[in-house]
Amino acid sequence: MNKDWQSQLPINNIKEIIPVSGGDVNEAYKVETKDGPYFLLVQHNRSETFYAAEIAGLEAFEAAGITAPVVKGYGQIHDDAYLVLSYLEEGRSGSQRELGKLVAKLHSHHEPHGKFGFHLPYHGSDITFENGWKDSWINIFVEQRLDQLKDEIIQRKLWSNDEILLFEKVREKIVKALENHNSKPSLLHGDLWAGNFMFLSNGEPALFDPSPLYGDREFDLGATRVFGGFTNEFYDAYNEALPLSKGADQRIKFYELYLLMVHLVKFGSMYAGSVNRTMNEILD
Repeated sequence: MNKDWQSQLPINNIKEIIPVSGGDVNEAYKVETKDGPYFLLVQHNRSETFYAAEIAGLEAFEAAGITAPVVKGYGQIHDDAYLVLSYLEEGRSGSQRELGKLVAKLHSHHEPHGKFGFHLPYHGSDITFENGWKDSWINIFVEQRLDQLKDEIIQRKLWSNDEILLFEKVREKIVKALENHNSKPSLLHGDLWAGNFMFLSNGEPALFDPSPLYGDREFDLGATRVFGGFTNEFYDAYNEALPLSKGADQRIKFYELYLLMVHLVKFGSMYAGSVNRTMNEILD
């Protein structure tokens, strides 16, 4: 990152820019200034619209009173997209109960017109979901996301004919279950795994790196189950604040399958066994 590039950032009095971990998509930096630190994300060879959905998600979080980074600036320098956020100082530990309450608070905010989806698409490194506004959660989750993932998996030759038939049986069961479930369009994180929350230096939980949409709140809970990092205290506190309805455990399994299918598309056959096992669990 040269001096000319740095000089175009909307940050004054820069003392030092330090590379830090920022996931598998972005370059990330801690920007030290005389006025305190900032968090900088950079995506090379992308327009400033690259971060549009994340910005919209963080702004929705701020409006809902959710502890998260605050957007300080964004744009494009030369051919690189950038996003400047407030810097959250990570602590050593925190309360999973408070994290559960925070996620329940997020999910208590609903799309005012009763629509599912989002006004901006989801852009992943290997797949894009258009989102858009739909009247039914099935339109978003099954017809858009699961069906598109199925097509991507078939195109990559990651499923046999038997596995395709297995998916179709699973899809039918998911549709029937969701038709009998009163889904409401909650504000979702959209990628709520353990790498996207932290405890601050004061122990307070915070969420970051959203892939926002309005959808069934159990979608986020499915993501929490796949890779761990959330304890029984988290789930107990969440359910006390925002009780789950009958059949939640089965439906949450649908969202575990979704995330595993995303990883099958992204990383290949190393996730095939987990996907097949989860499909069979849904049918049991």
